[in-house]
Amino acid sequence: MTPVWRKSSRSGTGQGGQSDCVEVAQLNGAVGLRDSKHTESGHLALSPAAFAGLVTRTKRSELDLPQE
Repeated sequence: MTPVWRKSSRSGTGQGGQSDCVEVAQLNGAVGLRDSKHTESGHLALSPAAFAGLVTRTKRSELDLPQE
């Protein structure tokens, strides 16, 4: 199965027309994550449960870096 990578429709554009985003794809029994600007660098594979936990924690801002 060839992964179909997709980026959020909420992805904006940053400096130089680039956005700091990840792409996701359904893999065999996993969810793939990769950097949208460096797609040739490989990807991280998470279990569906781990991916769901990551999304939940991200929505709750639990993974945000502290403001200086």
